[in-house]
Amino acid sequence: MTAIQDIALKTITGADASLGDYAGKVVLAVNVASKCGLTPQYEGLEALYARYRDQGLVVAGFPANDFGAQEPGSNDEIAEFCTTNFGVDFPMFEKIQVTGADKHPLYAALTNAAPTALGDPEAFRERLRGFGMTPNPEPEVLWNFEKFLIGRDGTVVGRFAPTTAPDDTALVAAIETELAKG
Repeated sequence: MTAIQDIALKTITGADASLGDYAGKVVLAVNVASKCGLTPQYEGLEALYARYRDQGLVVAGFPANDFGAQEPGSNDEIAEFCTTNFGVDFPMFEKIQVTGADKHPLYAALTNAAPTALGDPEAFRERLRGFGMTPNPEPEVLWNFEKFLIGRDGTVVGRFAPTTAPDDTALVAAIETELAKG
């Protein structure tokens, strides 16, 4: 197992876990939030999971309240929201921090392995500045719904900007490439 796969995690229900539980699968790790303009991406993430899970894709949701307090709920409230509003069936993990001094070790490892996001993060940074916000510089996670693609061997093979939709052709192509390595 890789170092990323060894990092201790907790599921949204509090059970011990790690990405090593998905060794041999392709993992799309996404920091998620319930009250974000990008929250409708849950629907697309669930569709990706449904489409590719039998081929070995796991979407892994990591709720975070790092950006604009857009994930204020408890783990139970988040799980209920995701199930009720988006029918989320993919694995969800406990709420963590994905930026700053107290960022979870998983996100420290992910951002270290893939310091730059594909897509158009600069356009989103400009949008945030337009709202009077100071966006995080790379390699920090920019906002909710940033996506890290982890290959079957546990290595980070891609990072996608928050505005990269789950059905984006570049993201889908990267997922299909990794799944083909089965």
